[in-house]
Amino acid sequence: MDQSCISIRNVGKQFAARNQTIEALRDVNLEVEPNEFITFVGASGCGKSTLLRIMAGLETHSSGDILLRGEPIDGPGVDRAMVFQHYSLYPWLTVTENIKFCRQLKVISDSVHSQSDVEAASGRADALLNLMGLKNFAGAYPSQLSGGMQQRVAIARALMPRPDFLLMDEPFGALDAQTREVMHDLILHVHRLEKSTILFVTHDVEEAIYLGTRIVLMAPRPGRIDSIYEVPLPKVRHQDMKLEPEFIALKREILTRIRETSGVQTDLDQLARLSEGAGL
Repeated sequence: MDQSCISIRNVGKQFAARNQTIEALRDVNLEVEPNEFITFVGASGCGKSTLLRIMAGLETHSSGDILLRGEPIDGPGVDRAMVFQHYSLYPWLTVTENIKFCRQLKVISDSVHSQSDVEAASGRADALLNLMGLKNFAGAYPSQLSGGMQQRVAIARALMPRPDFLLMDEPFGALDAQTREVMHDLILHVHRLEKSTILFVTHDVEEAIYLGTRIVLMAPRPGRIDSIYEVPLPKVRHQDMKLEPEFIALKREILTRIRETSGVQTDLDQLARLSEGAGL
């Protein structure tokens, strides 16, 4: 196995709540290869975010094994960075200071550091500012930025330590449709340049297809992997691809499967029969 892979083997997760045990995940198996862009979709409550947080080391699993480079994941690490839907920027810091924050903490905590370390951090921050289109806002504060720009800062901060894995939990969920499209093309550009492996949770099937090299569809109660789809699109993508028959057909197939696994399709069929019986 490649040394930068994540291997998920029969992973389960249970929560204790109100004198009962809730099974959030059951027997999840997945191999993540270097430089993949894997998107996770599924109905609410299917465990997408829980699985992502386990991979990040922010939560523990109850059973099975999850390995990073052949070693168990036992907590967060600089090789994995997490981006959330809410930007979590420090309002008292500028854009540049937010991006450099984690690196500055490392320099402070290290007993020995050199001027070259500080210069390297500044150079990396400048490169990320350019990559994210934030160079003209380096001295601005989060309150002076739009939602899309704040998320660019959050992504740049996550990329600062050059992580092998970028884990993203519905990062564009709060953005308007036009801004989301811009961010889609930006994160694909980042993926090509940075060569990080990206694991991306979303409720938007169209977003999952446009971004992903593979789509993992999870089913609820308990959360488990139902199916995995290879995305038949070239690495370099453009928005007009969403109008192509192959794209639309895959979107329809995945949406249908989500309805089936979540019980929504059964509810819709019952509603249709009730409507017909009532003469509606």
